Amino acid sequence: MYISYYKSPIGWIKIKATNEYIEAIEFTDKIAEVSFQNSITKACGNQLNEYFLKKREKFELPVKLTGTVFQEKVWKELCNIPYGEITTYKEIARKIGNEKAFRAVGTAIGKNPIAILVPCHRVIGADGSMTGYAYGIQKKEMLLKLENV
Repeated sequence: MYISYYKSPIGWIKIKATNEYIEAIEFTDKIAEVSFQNSITKACGNQLNEYFLKKREKFELPVKLTGTVFQEKVWKELCNIPYGEITTYKEIARKIGNEKAFRAVGTAIGKNPIAILVPCHRVIGADGSMTGYAYGIQKKEMLLKLENV
């Protein structure tokens, strides 16, 4: 396992990867482990830097999403939300074929292991409210502002 840290304009980001793919990207308050970079964590840091400089709208990195079948379905649907656009939990539920599962969609989104690359920050409440984000509403708002939403 390779772990590196990227200092973004909105806080430290921890990147976990194998030799083949990214397993997790998460905001963290502190650097708790020694960094061991590889080409994937380095590329991720570079692409995150481009994203925060508004020079990148789409990431080109290998990721591995590991969860339940339902979670993986939700996370894959999140990847279809274009940069600079938002959608709702209900709309994600509709797109995966279960319109009434919007609460379960919210729970799955809350367990998204790969922040930013799997853009859960682009999902809002049906009433337009900034509901839920594992790393706090303030970070969600900052990411959406960065994307001009």
